[in-house]
Amino acid sequence: MGDVMSEITVYGVPGSPYLRAVLLALHEKQAAYRLAPLGPATFAARSPEHLERHPFGRIPILEHGAFRLYETQAILRYLDAVLPGPALQPVEPKLAARMNQIAGIVDCYVFPYISVGISAERLMSQRFWNRPPSEENIARALPNARICVTELARLKGTAEYLAGPALSIADLIAAPHLLIAAGTPEGQELLGGTPLEPWLASLRMRDSVRATELEKLLEAA
Repeated sequence: MGDVMSEITVYGVPGSPYLRAVLLALHEKQAAYRLAPLGPATFAARSPEHLERHPFGRIPILEHGAFRLYETQAILRYLDAVLPGPALQPVEPKLAARMNQIAGIVDCYVFPYISVGISAERLMSQRFWNRPPSEENIARALPNARICVTELARLKGTAEYLAGPALSIADLIAAPHLLIAAGTPEGQELLGGTPLEPWLASLRMRDSVRATELEKLLEAA
């Protein structure tokens, strides 16, 4: 077990779905933390200071006292192991395997096809890339994005959460991506009428989700 009393610092760009996944876990565990926000321009510059924390130049990064950790899945599992509060990983092997499978789907497919291919094009291209959304990129991403949503809905089935009856890392890592996507016309069409729609609606009511909305993070930064 780590030193629970050590200060927790999280580095990341507010609005990043991966940063939000880590912050969701901290709020679910009711753990105090300090957010060290990186502006998009600062993050894009990949400063030597940032590369010293993360040699691949990505986010988020967790510091727990003298212990530093990057890679979102590793951070989430670490926080679940060292912090008190509700467990974020099922004990039953099949549910744990399902959680791990969904986390892998998010990293390998949801992120490139939904978050990059659709959400970033619709919501970020003008602001950060100084160009209109590429309809060609969105159209190219849509077939695989549809597979992502269809498969996540199938795996969830009738369970309350993505990997069974209790909130888990699967929900924490998937929800930030899909909450952003739901703000796009394509995301609304993909999610509408699927079991993921009421699942997202229920998550929006959780204190952790409300506390990590972009506006709240910017106010606290």
